Amino acid sequence: MKNKSAYILGFEEIDRTKLAWVGGKGANLGELCRIESVKVPDGFCVTTRAYQEIIENNEEVNSLLDALIEVKADERARISEISARIRRAIQHIEIPKNIADEIAGYLTKFGENEAFAVRSSATAEDLPTASFAGQQDTYLNIIGQEAILTHISKCWASLFTDRAVTYRIQAGTPAVHFDHRKVQLSVVVQKMVFADVAGIMFTADPVTANRKIISIDASFGLGEALVAGLVNADNYQVREGRIMDKKISGKKLRINALADGGTQEQEIEAEWQDTQAITDEQILELSGIGRTIEAHFGSPQDIEWCLADGTFYVVQSRPITTLFPIPQANDPENAAGSPHVYVSVGHQQMMTDAMKPLGLSFFLSLNPGKMRTAGGRLFVDVAENLASPVTRDIILNTTLGKSDPLIKDALLTILERKDFITMLPEENSDNSDHTATPANLRKPAQKGPANALEETASVEVVNDLIKRSEMLVEELKQRIQTKSGADLINFILEDIQEWRKYLFDPRSYNVLITAINASSWVNEKMNEWLGEKNAADTLSQSAPNNVTSEMGLALLDVADAIRPYPEVIAYLQKVKDEHFLDTLPQLDGGKETRDAILAFLQKYGMRCAGEIDITRTRWAEKPAILIPVILGNIKNFAPNASTQKFEQGKQEAFKKEQELLDRLRQLPDGAQKARETKQMIDVIRNLVGYREYPKYGMVNRSFVYRVALLKEAERLVEANVLREKKDIYYLNLAELAEVIYTNELDQQIISQRKEDHARYEKLTPPRVMTSDGEIITGRYKRENIPVGAIAGLAVSSGVIEGRARVILNMEDADIEAGDILVTTFTDPSWTPLFVSITGLITEVGGIMTHGAVIAREYGLPAVVGVEQATKLIQDGQRIRVNGTEGWVEII
Repeated sequence: MKNKSAYILGFEEIDRTKLAWVGGKGANLGELCRIESVKVPDGFCVTTRAYQEIIENNEEVNSLLDALIEVKADERARISEISARIRRAIQHIEIPKNIADEIAGYLTKFGENEAFAVRSSATAEDLPTASFAGQQDTYLNIIGQEAILTHISKCWASLFTDRAVTYRIQAGTPAVHFDHRKVQLSVVVQKMVFADVAGIMFTADPVTANRKIISIDASFGLGEALVAGLVNADNYQVREGRIMDKKISGKKLRINALADGGTQEQEIEAEWQDTQAITDEQILELSGIGRTIEAHFGSPQDIEWCLADGTFYVVQSRPITTLFPIPQANDPENAAGSPHVYVSVGHQQMMTDAMKPLGLSFFLSLNPGKMRTAGGRLFVDVAENLASPVTRDIILNTTLGKSDPLIKDALLTILERKDFITMLPEENSDNSDHTATPANLRKPAQKGPANALEETASVEVVNDLIKRSEMLVEELKQRIQTKSGADLINFILEDIQEWRKYLFDPRSYNVLITAINASSWVNEKMNEWLGEKNAADTLSQSAPNNVTSEMGLALLDVADAIRPYPEVIAYLQKVKDEHFLDTLPQLDGGKETRDAILAFLQKYGMRCAGEIDITRTRWAEKPAILIPVILGNIKNFAPNASTQKFEQGKQEAFKKEQELLDRLRQLPDGAQKARETKQMIDVIRNLVGYREYPKYGMVNRSFVYRVALLKEAERLVEANVLREKKDIYYLNLAELAEVIYTNELDQQIISQRKEDHARYEKLTPPRVMTSDGEIITGRYKRENIPVGAIAGLAVSSGVIEGRARVILNMEDADIEAGDILVTTFTDPSWTPLFVSITGLITEVGGIMTHGAVIAREYGLPAVVGVEQATKLIQDGQRIRVNGTEGWVEII
């Protein structure tokens, strides 16, 4: 460090490279000072070295820090006790003379009675990837050297307020205790501006995330009143140099600086309370400053500003870290940038978690076209398809819109904005890109009995598709054995392209669409003719060829194999060893147990939670994941439950079929209506089970790739190219091929991507967003639901009451018979739990997504797409699920 002082840096000496010395707030102030057109009040930073010297040699503080490392976020009383003791200890440490002298020396640059703001600046604060803003304290209008030194000590101590300590623990890694020594603290001492008006400016709308909208909050007096939430503020919204909206609030309080130091609240005169805080000209001037700052930092900013004597001053700028990243459009030829509409693939695939780079790369290879990535998630651009009348109808009424009404409503909201997407005329509609969704968009056959049983959608076609998929997987297992090194990656990439021909076989698509159309036809006609809602739900129970529901029943059979052996059951209840299958044969019934589990894994071991991500650990690799579910099945069910449940479902479906046909025959033209309905019921029974097979085939095949890639990773570890096998998860397929070819890897890439993934995991992906970054939220349009009920999408009919079990991780499931499962989303790995529950609620899903299909198969009332369900419903509450009308009620 070139500066002669180790403890003091003036703002003019600071840039973002000094983060470790001055923390996030200090580094950002230094950068702001480098923008010529932005006025920043003068000041300096007391560096982190001063804090380190104060702390590191104090035995009391270090002893307390050792104790704090072991404390968990929910131990509030313990946090409060230890934190208070640390704060007291720090404030009692006298600032060494050499540090105090340097601070005093710098203060001579200012007037003796100059007032300052003294603010904490932590090294884990106001970063591009994480904002810990507001976790440490700020002191305003501090006058005199002695007072400044006192408040510097208070800032150091504020690193250990209860809220700051808890925030750091929660923001850390659950598996590793947070070491509070990792965060260092600088203190910003900045000349006070006695503001007439102050506020906050976001260069992206904090509500909608639209990057083109600047949102400004403004109120009279110092900005602390607004930051602390003491006053209502005006809000002004600016888009591309034009004021779009103004909300003038009643501003009753302001905070003023006192002549002798400190601040006080003051009531605003009545005639000023409803006055616009700054003029329209000043709004536009301020928004221009915001765009300048945003351009300098290269990302949307949260800016603190104040206005004094007609001049704007910026006192802080930090990145807005809560915004979901915008997918890259990849259309540089259009410099102006045509509008894009991105739909979440994860909401369709029932896996909204962040994926690692290898998983994203694999899925992109499988689904080329207009798919993009952002925030560790996949999105598909449907703008061109919305512009075309033909494909717009398919998206809204057949594919995306039918599967998820919230997506449909969001897309309709975009279409209502006539200026966002330029609609193509009817005659040009055939030129649209028909590959904009994972499953190629095709105009399906019209619904109705006359064409429902076309040749490309029959039982024979279903059987042929399944047989061919199994054959291709077996062939792949043989061919991939001879591949290694860079040849392996090339082989996988070539094989994926061949596999796509099967995966997107038009016959498969037609089977799915025909089954959906048949279900829709039955639901619509039975409601119209008989007043019967969602009749197809019952008719779908125990349909053949549903590989996922068969998996849930197969795990009941595993429970039956273990049930006669109490010694094995006792062993499984306490086993922690991942290699428990190897030790089982030593027990009475252990061999039978192992054989049953291995037989299950032979067919279903490639499955796991989040299975579309090839980097996720599979059941075959960690079979202990299944132990709680197996033990639950032993506890909750009698022998032979799988056969009984399947037969019960068949009987209920048959009974519903007979009931409907009998009632139809009593109507005018009843014989014809019954014949048509019988034909459509047969279509449902024959085809609806296939809905789960394409994904099973995809996961089955990708598991073969995964095994081969991990074997290659082992070689790279042995060659000291990788530190651990799982590092390959943070490379895309092309990068992995390069590493295999060169035997070289920049470890910083892996470290950075691990950090990125950890950050992405904390973001919530939107269903729909635009290229402006705006998140479009869909709404259910529904009346006549009970007061206080939570609306969702009805996907499996029936009404049930029971205990809510809010479960975010299948491995943590503790299900009792009769419980209602409440979770974010389910994929096929959750199916084993479905045999025990009586109802289902998910935050994500649609009429034909996994949870809905299996819920109907098992006859479980289900409501999906219930936003914030896992937060609105508490574990253990008694709830009512209405899967016919689509709502959830807390009793």
